[in-house]
Amino acid sequence: MQSGKAVWPWVLGVVVIGGAGGWLFRDQLKRLADGVSVPVQSTPSSTSAPPQPQAAAEPAPAPPPIKHPLDTEVAADPALPKLADSDAAAWGALSQLFQGEGPLTLLLRDHLIQRLVTQVDNLDKPSVPPTALAARPLPGSLQVEPAEGGERIAASNGARYAPYVQAFTALDPAATAAAYKRFYPLIQQAYVDLGRPDGYFNDRLVAVIDHLLETPELAQAPLVQRDERGRYRFVDPTLQSRSIGQKALLRMDPAQARAVKQQLRAIRTAITR
Repeated sequence: MQSGKAVWPWVLGVVVIGGAGGWLFRDQLKRLADGVSVPVQSTPSSTSAPPQPQAAAEPAPAPPPIKHPLDTEVAADPALPKLADSDAAAWGALSQLFQGEGPLTLLLRDHLIQRLVTQVDNLDKPSVPPTALAARPLPGSLQVEPAEGGERIAASNGARYAPYVQAFTALDPAATAAAYKRFYPLIQQAYVDLGRPDGYFNDRLVAVIDHLLETPELAQAPLVQRDERGRYRFVDPTLQSRSIGQKALLRMDPAQARAVKQQLRAIRTAITR
């Protein structure tokens, strides 16, 4: 459990895929640019055995059925920019929803929709690579206090989350859903670009919300300890093994976590009508 990482609703998207591809294949690309020849298979001689007929290819599996279709026709906006040019429009929509840019100060503004999509896709995973973090660290560090058996997260730690929880829970779910539907063509494109050609992002979002709602409510703040790199981890292995999204909720104080869950339920209702 990292003490200073902000696992707030955004993380890196298509840039990670493109960057990883460039890193993995850069040596091969450099050789081609330098004119280095690439070995090719020689043509089989006439004495070679004739090629055997190939078996018929298996039919591609049918894409999974859409569970939570959105009525995006009503909200369709012909003036939507292309995904690559959508940062200003997406930032403007978020600023309007949050009634200002204050709650968005931790966000990286470039490739915003792609980051949103990738963050959602990572929230139910046990870890996420540092390169996939799209938000700057939360101010301050994890606050702990002495407890029987070691240290536990202090009640004062909730102050670090307070302005962001307040901003999130103050969102109008209906307005949030309307903006989401307006931008959905770009959101879906970003999801497909992540390697989900048959996926439907709204189904994925609903599944992640349901996963976050399953975060347990603890009777008292959890015990933590530092690992060999000095980062705080939950002492209870069942908590430490939970997803990055659930662990973020567990680091909040109980009232904050309940408020976030209540807002998630409201947003879920608004995007599944």
